[in-house]
Amino acid sequence: MSERSQARLISSIKSFYNFLIYKDKIKNDPTELLESPKIGFRLPDVLSVEEIDSIIGALDMSKPESTRNRAMIEVLYGSGVRVSELINIELSKIYFEEKYMLIEGKGSKQRLVPLSDESIKQIHFWLLDRNRLKIKKGNEDYLFLNRRGSKISRAMVFEVVKRLAKEANIQKRVSPHVFRHSFATHLLENGANLRAIQQLLGHESITTTELYTHVDIQHLRYTIENCHPMNKKK
Repeated sequence: MSERSQARLISSIKSFYNFLIYKDKIKNDPTELLESPKIGFRLPDVLSVEEIDSIIGALDMSKPESTRNRAMIEVLYGSGVRVSELINIELSKIYFEEKYMLIEGKGSKQRLVPLSDESIKQIHFWLLDRNRLKIKKGNEDYLFLNRRGSKISRAMVFEVVKRLAKEANIQKRVSPHVFRHSFATHLLENGANLRAIQQLLGHESITTTELYTHVDIQHLRYTIENCHPMNKKK
């Protein structure tokens, strides 16, 4: 059994005995000294800019769904949204002239997320094809739709991303979350403020952002070699 599974099991057992104490069925908690295993935080892979370009290059633009898929990739990497946020983007909450969109994140908390010029361009291309679909009632405002005119599913986004990564010969395990992580990592590597990244990602705590944003060792080495005062004397 994995450490994560052990932790879930122990948590359930502790909750059960807490319930028994609450109901006055027992007086002492036999799990009081029971400790959960410490679970290491596993960071997802990060895509390089070249790898992202390769994924985009793997798109067959002769296929009707490719304009949608290109727009999805641009928004995932260009804005760092979660896949659950991506599939729920509404046209009425995209402000093209101002270049931002209103996203509803975890806990129904809203935040403004900037849109890159490339994202806006690819969304406009997708909208031309989207307008040809027979859109099902109740789905009119969703940006990303499937070929049947319904809101695209999480599973389909995962499938699209995984297939494109395979066609681009990317050996890493690529998911929509990897684009989000790459977005944050590339911003941090290029000097973005951690607080700004926190706001863009919609993290409540800066601690989450610190865990989430991984700077590769080569960038850290570059920072020390170019920014440390002792190295500047050389």
